[in-house]
Amino acid sequence: MPELPEVETVRRGLAPVMEGARFVEVVANRGDLRWPLPKDFVQRLQGQTVSGLGRRAKYLLADLSSGDVLVMHLGMSGSFRVALKQGETVAGNYYHDRSKDTAHDHVVFRMSSGATIRFNDPRRFGSMKLVPRAALDQEPLLRALGPEPLGNEFDAAMLAAACRGKNTSLKAALLDQTVVAGLGNIYVCEALNRALLSPKRKASTIADRRGVPNDRAMRLVDTIKTVLKDAIEAGGSSLRDHRRPDGSLGDFQHNFRVYDREGEPCPTVGCKGTIKRIVQNGRSTFFCPVCQK
Repeated sequence: MPELPEVETVRRGLAPVMEGARFVEVVANRGDLRWPLPKDFVQRLQGQTVSGLGRRAKYLLADLSSGDVLVMHLGMSGSFRVALKQGETVAGNYYHDRSKDTAHDHVVFRMSSGATIRFNDPRRFGSMKLVPRAALDQEPLLRALGPEPLGNEFDAAMLAAACRGKNTSLKAALLDQTVVAGLGNIYVCEALNRALLSPKRKASTIADRRGVPNDRAMRLVDTIKTVLKDAIEAGGSSLRDHRRPDGSLGDFQHNFRVYDREGEPCPTVGCKGTIKRIVQNGRSTFFCPVCQK
């Protein structure tokens, strides 16, 4: 499933052709994705202008002139493709001809910017929902989410307080979307390796009994931010389904230190360990048992 860097990459690719543009035509080729599309989905979108395209955790949020917000999730295999009218160009590297395989193009947006945006989702775990802006804070999909890891609110003090007294593993705590929003399996493994922290360590050990952060919490927050920024710069990671809006692959998988590198030497300078794979809460965890303590 795409994680925060992949969704942010998609947002950056769509923003130039969606922000300030009007939905000239909306086509829903089926009535449902993961859940049924909202009632009057096409009618409520058509003619509306996108005033801004944001992101909350792994959700894309398109603010509309109607006062609604189009909340979109890529699911497991969802992707957006952008095509422009013949002869037109837009600055940037996100805009190229897409594949002609349209069997899974479930929703199509034709924008006043001249772009045609197709949401393609073979597995149909993606979703689209229209929510009044005034009710967005109470939207069940969003209301329990923790802080954004790249935002100012996310710091060592906040993370330590959230992990205070937790007996779960540090990895499980970081994957808890109520603790911090948008992190997934790949980037948690990578951040823990850079911070030299074991994924099996108790989450509570990054704080004292009062919830005051220690050096572990400070290192971890710094590495989470660095890993995410590096991944966004690389266009995310492409393992199975992720594509940028231009159809190209993300590149961060070439920079993995531990993820999917079982049996390889640990990349930490001076460490002679070997990357190991274990299963935690049904998910693969990759780490170095020598330098990650």
